[in-house]
Amino acid sequence: MKISTRGRYALRLMLDLALNDNDQYITIKCISERQEISGKYLEQIISVLNRAGYVKSVRGAQGGYKLARPAEEYTVGMILRLIEGSLAPVACMDDSPNACTRCEKCATLSVWEKVDKAVREVVDNITLRDLVEEQKAKL
Repeated sequence: MKISTRGRYALRLMLDLALNDNDQYITIKCISERQEISGKYLEQIISVLNRAGYVKSVRGAQGGYKLARPAEEYTVGMILRLIEGSLAPVACMDDSPNACTRCEKCATLSVWEKVDKAVREVVDNITLRDLVEEQKAKL
């Protein structure tokens, strides 16, 4: 599994909003400058986050974006799945139950199940709040 630039930038964008959460709306321009990511690219990502209700937006001179909920209510997995889709290591694991005609006799399926479980255990147990604390410790 490889997380795309889009997924990585979405996580950085959400972390930036969480780090700078002072009940003010933050412009894409500010986030773009802090994160050194193209504003146009961030606009594409924030529109997905906005449609999903992960962020709130306000237009105008005092406009911008902020988190729709507290940072502890977002997990890394939620954000990555929204942007990336499934995080399953192989396509046959996208369906539940597994619809692959070979799943009953596939010896490698147990490997993919273990990889999937390990990834889920990591990304679903790290919140934006956790990342905020980790980032603050690095400053």
